[in-house]
Amino acid sequence: QVQLEESGGGLVQAGGSLRLSCAASGRTFSTYAMGWFRQAPGKEREFVAAISSGDYADSVKGRFTISRNNAKNTVYLQMNSLKPEDTAVYYCAARRAYSSPRVKDYDYWGQGTQVPVSS
Repeated sequence: QVQLEESGGGLVQAGGSLRLSCAASGRTFSTYAMGWFRQAPGKEREFVAAISSGDYADSVKGRFTISRNNAKNTVYLQMNSLKPEDTAVYYCAARRAYSSPRVKDYDYWGQGTQVPVSS
């Protein structure tokens, strides 16, 4: 089992950057596929990026970068050129086996970190 905790969210102006972090507990972090998702007010949770496959949502390609540091049990989401439509609560998620863009495929979730982007 793994526990996840996101950090790094906060208010940012359009065009700005943020780096989100997701710290994981457990000794087997490197065996988990990790992903980032987000949920805007009134919308369903949606895929943002997955580390193993290198997949990104079309809406963030070229602006967001996912990475991980297994020595620190941490996965990151570097977000550049932020837009107001990126405003959401961002969640990291973990699952055994390979990465997936589907919410329902992930077994473990963090509590989320808010990212409001002002215009």
